Amino acid sequence: MSERLVPTPAGEARATTTEPADAPVGTLVLGHGAGGLRWTLDVTSTRDAAVAAGWRVVLVDQPWRVAGRRVGPAPATLDVGWLAVLEALPRAGTLVVGGRSAGARVACRTAAAVGADAVLALSFPLHPPGRPERSRAAELARPAEAGLPVHVVQGTTDPFGTPDEVRAVLPPGATLTSVAGPHALGRSAGAVAAAVLASLAAVPPQG
Repeated sequence: MSERLVPTPAGEARATTTEPADAPVGTLVLGHGAGGLRWTLDVTSTRDAAVAAGWRVVLVDQPWRVAGRRVGPAPATLDVGWLAVLEALPRAGTLVVGGRSAGARVACRTAAAVGADAVLALSFPLHPPGRPERSRAAELARPAEAGLPVHVVQGTTDPFGTPDEVRAVLPPGATLTSVAGPHALGRSAGAVAAAVLASLAAVPPQG
């Protein structure tokens, strides 16, 4: 595992890379959510399972978190930091971008711009709790509009959008796995990792 600070227009981001034992079959880049200072168990379990399956995995800490701030900036600033990190990362083979919650939103908004081959969304925050009218379905649809497959892993009792709510707005070609739990999926980390491995196996390999 190696860490690297990456200059961005929003400040320094951090990319933590874990390499597989052999040449990687592709790269999975994941962003974090809007709260806390640690990577959640669903993300670390996903990382470990993907590395064991031959993927290089990069966890990206946004500049606001590297700087020790408690609250993230506006979406446009998150996108700026993410784009700069993706531009600085080495490219080889298949590129899958994703994250959990706010990180999933960033990945969806920027997938086409970074040349991703697929998107992985953990606990996609379809709407603020109790505010279904403030839907973010348009963000979830953006990768599909560019012809990219999207896989969502959603908790059964997620107040930011249940699997049924997300399924109702899934764009063509997108898929969804429902796992037990609310927005935080640590207790279902094994099921999350298994769903991710299945989705990665379905991504067409790139040269």
